[in-house]
Amino acid sequence: MNGMGRSCLIWIFLFGFLASAMTTCASRINRSKSQVEMTRDGRSFSTDSSASSSISHSDGSQVEIQSDPNGHFYADVEINGAPVHMLVDTGASGIALSRDDARSAGVATSIGMNDVVGQGADGSVHGEYVTLDRVRLGETEAHGLEAIVLNSGEQSLLGQEFLSKFDSVEIHGDTMVLK
Repeated sequence: MNGMGRSCLIWIFLFGFLASAMTTCASRINRSKSQVEMTRDGRSFSTDSSASSSISHSDGSQVEIQSDPNGHFYADVEINGAPVHMLVDTGASGIALSRDDARSAGVATSIGMNDVVGQGADGSVHGEYVTLDRVRLGETEAHGLEAIVLNSGEQSLLGQEFLSKFDSVEIHGDTMVLK
């Protein structure tokens, strides 16, 4: 990736990161209002019928994601076989992982993660560029995708690096449809 492309990717990540950080507090509040249970394969489901964030596979070629009460779309994506709850951001060019999500997916990073991957309101944003072995959502799977692991932040972000693997991404009201 050339310097200008990397710089553009960093700014897009930072914008998405800041937006996701603001929604993290709201989603924590909403998550605490509903009970979530984990199945044996690591996927979650809500036992509260008022929770509207869910994914359904209408057939092998389509994934439908319902928005949460704040209008954001979240998906449980498999990264290297591990489930990762990610904010789906059609305006972001890449994939950003929290340190914890990267660790659970077996993505190796250095202890300090001292590389500056961008600038934010509070100064330099530190992290590392990595390559993900496998990313899967529904029946769509991709290999060898570039991503950034952020040294701070809790919400992982799924952007166009993976979403472009779908033929179309459409939003109809409170439903995102990936075909």
